Amino acid sequence: MLEDPWVVVPELFGPAYIGGWSAAEHWGLTEQLFRSVCVVTTRSVRRKEETIQGIPFALKHARETAMFALKGVWRGQVRVDVSDPAKTIVDMLDDPGLGGGIRHVSDCLDAFLKEAGTSPEALIATADRLGNGAVFKRLGFLIERRSGPAELIAACRERLTAGNAKLDPAITCRRLVKRWRLWIPAGWSRGEPR
Repeated sequence: MLEDPWVVVPELFGPAYIGGWSAAEHWGLTEQLFRSVCVVTTRSVRRKEETIQGIPFALKHARETAMFALKGVWRGQVRVDVSDPAKTIVDMLDDPGLGGGIRHVSDCLDAFLKEAGTSPEALIATADRLGNGAVFKRLGFLIERRSGPAELIAACRERLTAGNAKLDPAITCRRLVKRWRLWIPAGWSRGEPR
């Protein structure tokens, strides 16, 4: 078994970066531990999961234009790219599956906003660059549920796109929040976490 599974990422999956729940763990945005390593790659992905030397890797294909806001970290002799904290949150809002589902993404967002030195403006700038309108719908909805910050809610409202999105495409979402053009699960409308 690999001692440090991150060291094989550049060679096996590059151009790639550690993202999603693995980056959230790295940046201290979650205490939840995941068994697999989340990798975002520009290579074609035939299987979303691969096991290499006993380590499961969860793979997500991304366009080359999504390869930004990365920080290089050294793992022994190998430099591995990791999405920075704002990019980690935005990637998980783009695809909640990268965060282990929208509930965990919401918890990571809370941790990001409480962390000293983090910037709500960085979330907006990163989401602007990624260019997926669903990110602003999800972000605005989640931030508004927590009553702020108001400037972040306003920035999301300014960027609303046409059409409706799901809070989490993996969950049945039957209630439409028209204000955010977002389908949500029934429990979320009552302030419940699921």
